[in-house]
Amino acid sequence: MYKVIVAALISALCITVPVTAVQAADGVRKTAVKKTTVKKSAASKTAVRKFAITKKAVKRAGVRRQAAAEPADRMVRRVVIVRGKKKVVFQRVIVAAAAAAAVPALARPTMGDMAGLNLTRDPLDLKSNVALVVDQNNAEVLFEKNAGVALPIASITKMMTGLVVVEANQDLDEVLTVTEDDVDRAKFSSSRLKVGDQLTRRNMLHIALMSSENRAASALGRNYPGGLPAFVSAMNAKARALGMTETRYADSTGLSKQNVASARDLAKLAMAAYEHPMLREFSTDAKAMVERNGRPVQFGTTNGLVVPTSGWQIGLQKTGFINEAGRCVMMQAVIEGRSVIMVLLDAKGTAARVADAMRMKKWLTALKPASFPETAGAGAVIGGGAAAMTHSAAGM
Repeated sequence: MYKVIVAALISALCITVPVTAVQAADGVRKTAVKKTTVKKSAASKTAVRKFAITKKAVKRAGVRRQAAAEPADRMVRRVVIVRGKKKVVFQRVIVAAAAAAAVPALARPTMGDMAGLNLTRDPLDLKSNVALVVDQNNAEVLFEKNAGVALPIASITKMMTGLVVVEANQDLDEVLTVTEDDVDRAKFSSSRLKVGDQLTRRNMLHIALMSSENRAASALGRNYPGGLPAFVSAMNAKARALGMTETRYADSTGLSKQNVASARDLAKLAMAAYEHPMLREFSTDAKAMVERNGRPVQFGTTNGLVVPTSGWQIGLQKTGFINEAGRCVMMQAVIEGRSVIMVLLDAKGTAARVADAMRMKKWLTALKPASFPETAGAGAVIGGGAAAMTHSAAGM
């Protein structure tokens, strides 16, 4: 009886062992499948993460893609059949059209370019389409390039804004408030002034000339007797009184491309503005603390040449930029003892504008004022005659 029981137990063990082995094998296979799935999922996530990093790097590099173009590459989830079973895979797809989309858009031509002024050549190889240098003491033209052509002048407009405000004898301590009417809805230009900010007329004028604050310039015009339309009329009337025959103003900020003037006209404006110490001081401050809402706030200049370490001696200045005008500057400077008015319009970039000013300064430095007429030829006053160095569109 004992032997029968032992035999039965041995038989039962023999039957149980294979079943357990089969289950264990199945368990191993399932675990392997899970591990494989996890690995695939991790790999997919890594690929997606790498792709996201790539996109960020491209954006940081400043590459602009066309609106309709797809990314340069992207991960695509696909379901395929392998040995009768569905399998999920991720593939990286490279879009050929992305290469063309990555090419930066060409800069829009300025109004000077469209007029063909960029075809004019000059001995100094200036990148500005328009240039003029005038002796401040006798109005003798020392250098001229397309100086009689009226072009958009951008924020150089603010110098006329300042001239009208100063000569109107308005209360400079009156507190003005920035309103919605001062917000640029056309070009959406930035400003450190917010709607509701309060500054005195003096401080509005200061940051309009030093920092080219558009909302400050707008508030100055809006708070003129009769409002902005009357202020613009006063600007145009002052231009006519100064003999600025090629000048027209449409606003007090310069954001409108309809604000146009020739370099010769701007030289006349600079000479008139230079007679006012406040305009000289405010436009040439490198930085200043200005009270906004009763609290001091520091503002800075838009022209790096007025910084004491620049090596320039500038008595009046105003920069400007809108797409239609390019980079512009109008300034009074003393070079080798000679007081000059310098106007540069329609340069392609701030660096190009500064480089042109440096070229002009170097050229003037190499000339001795006493012997200048004998070196470069007969001079002329603004508005007519032959210039020492003349390169106009008509002479191309």
